[in-house]
Amino acid sequence: MKTKPQHTAKHLFEINLLSQQIIFGLVILLCLFSLISPPVALLLGVFLVNLFGNPFVAFNHRAITFLLQFSVVGLGFGMNAVEAVSAGKEGLLLTIFSIFSTLFFGTLLGKWFGTDKKTSHLISCGTAICGGSAIAAISPVIKSNENQTSIALGVIFILNSIALFVFPFIGHQLDLSQKEFGLWCAIAIHDTSSVVGAANKYGAEALQIATTVKLARALWIIPISVATAVIFKNKNSKIKIPYFIGLFILAMLLNTYVPEISSIAPKVVTIAKIGLTITLFLIGATLNLNTLKSVGVKPLLQGVFLWIFIAVLGLISIMYIG
Repeated sequence: MKTKPQHTAKHLFEINLLSQQIIFGLVILLCLFSLISPPVALLLGVFLVNLFGNPFVAFNHRAITFLLQFSVVGLGFGMNAVEAVSAGKEGLLLTIFSIFSTLFFGTLLGKWFGTDKKTSHLISCGTAICGGSAIAAISPVIKSNENQTSIALGVIFILNSIALFVFPFIGHQLDLSQKEFGLWCAIAIHDTSSVVGAANKYGAEALQIATTVKLARALWIIPISVATAVIFKNKNSKIKIPYFIGLFILAMLLNTYVPEISSIAPKVVTIAKIGLTITLFLIGATLNLNTLKSVGVKPLLQGVFLWIFIAVLGLISIMYIG
């Protein structure tokens, strides 16, 4: 007699899971046909995960990592290497200054708020370099536990989602040029996905500058990881190198110097932008109420203050100094 209710409950669970999978599949289909924009995809992800849950939670992180790297490499086929080098040189000094000032200020804020040392360092690195990618690279170096890493990722993902909407609005209000906005995005928005999403919304030139400067910034994962290993006294830590940036550079060189590529390059870029939209939907699908609750007030405040610091510093440098 007891097996019947258990069987019914299992059957209802399977129906519910199937419904969730169908809904998520439909949104991804809308992304594939470019029927929704990246910001809308992000919002749909947040809405659906809090309403129905995420039926693909076991694969979500791997899918985000692969799609983001695939999309970034694909965007390389829409960029000119000569212009990219010029943009990279221009943003180099600002990149160096902003990274080290953010790390320094992040350390001070962590002590001020009494944030756990490892969590504080992960938030600072995520803000200073390239969001979730930096946290993923630094966490094994400092041997952070799952809770410390997830809190840092939660802070970064929340602020990334806000940036996707806030930055283009501020850029238009301040009448920033494509060049200025591209540099500002690369300096002040955490994750490459949100940098590309915001810059793409602003314009083609902004997209090229933002992507190039942001990926050059991502290479700082390597020296910062080495410095972190020394500070936390973990000599045997393995350092993750973002190899996909090399593929991005190769794609850019092919697009610039191989004329035959020009016929397929626009199609590859279109596919890459679709991949980015799906990536943002999946990132939104990580932001459920449990994630928000687990973050806690102090780490979130540290992340917000640090973000405001780098955003204002970057904007002033670009508008009045650079």
